[in-house]
Amino acid sequence: MTSPAATPAYRRLSVEERRTQLLGAALSLFAHRAPEDVSLDDVAEAAGVSRPLVYRYFPGGKQQLYEAALRSAADELELCFAEAQSGPLTQRLTRVLDRYLTFVDEHDAGFSALLQGGSMAETSRTTAIVDEVRRAAAEQILVHLEVAEPGPRLRMMVRTWIAAVEAASLIWLDEDKQPPLAELRDWLVDHLVALLTVTAATDEQTAAAVRGALAHESAEGAAGVLARRVIPVVSGAGHLL
Repeated sequence: MTSPAATPAYRRLSVEERRTQLLGAALSLFAHRAPEDVSLDDVAEAAGVSRPLVYRYFPGGKQQLYEAALRSAADELELCFAEAQSGPLTQRLTRVLDRYLTFVDEHDAGFSALLQGGSMAETSRTTAIVDEVRRAAAEQILVHLEVAEPGPRLRMMVRTWIAAVEAASLIWLDEDKQPPLAELRDWLVDHLVALLTVTAATDEQTAAAVRGALAHESAEGAAGVLARRVIPVVSGAGHLL
């Protein structure tokens, strides 16, 4: 017979602890299923509580719970872009994309439903949360380019790259997560370097940012490897000069 001392004491969760528990259960479900495929009963079962208890904390029902879970996921996603301003730009981007793509990998179905839209749970508020993440990502890229007041071309280029990263992530999920994550990450780093280079050809602000970034790159780094791969491809185009 189990002695009283061996039985763990029951502890009632605080309001914040219970809310965190419910959000965690909801996030786990929304990560792998579209919002319309998740019910409050599913959340209650995953959290080991009753449906009325879920309603007590989220009286607005599943929509309120979904928006709260999305806000929590967005906060986590924004943290993926936080990176110290030290070392070569391509190394910083590599670490950022490692975190971002790991998030995508772990929240596959939910990530697809969120970015592709069309969900029954999609509202102006959920769209605003997603846009906030995009703006935060763009701002971080500009911080690492050391550009405080970007002009229209540089700003458009950065937003274009953010959109390309999102699209590539969705395609990657649709293609059964192929190529391997590391290859996708390296390609996306190369993509930004290429976009910066092309934009620099017609925009002095971008050109100055590129010169500053390349000054910290090495021949062994991503920019050096990309240069050695591109030069043989374009070497036969000397007649265009």
